[in-house]
Amino acid sequence: MSGEGQRSGGHWFDDEAGPVVRPYAMTRGRTSSPGQHVLDLIAVVVTEPDAGDPEEDPTLAPEHVEIVGLCRDEPQSVAELAAGLDLPVGVVRVLIGDLVHAELVHVTRPVPPAELPDESILRDVIDGLRAL
Repeated sequence: MSGEGQRSGGHWFDDEAGPVVRPYAMTRGRTSSPGQHVLDLIAVVVTEPDAGDPEEDPTLAPEHVEIVGLCRDEPQSVAELAAGLDLPVGVVRVLIGDLVHAELVHVTRPVPPAELPDESILRDVIDGLRAL
């Protein structure tokens, strides 16, 4: 393997595999966080309106700060964040869990299709409104 063990950009790097060990280090070895059961791929992450500057918190990693910044611009799904940060979804879930715990972001879930009103009820309402 060429390049194995070289220092690149401040991170251990393997030319063929990419960053080595870094995702594990970002989560401090954790594979889950409190409340992770609500962090499916389509859950939407929103920065809290009164969230302070995450860069001032020394316990947050640069990835935490980046998540808060991305979600401050516009709400992002867990899948969008993982793709935008080029990190595994499992790592992003742990990082988001940290941010929820720190009250910098909150997570909303789309309404499941089973809880949406039946289409026939909506059509009856529309027909009733047209009849007025």
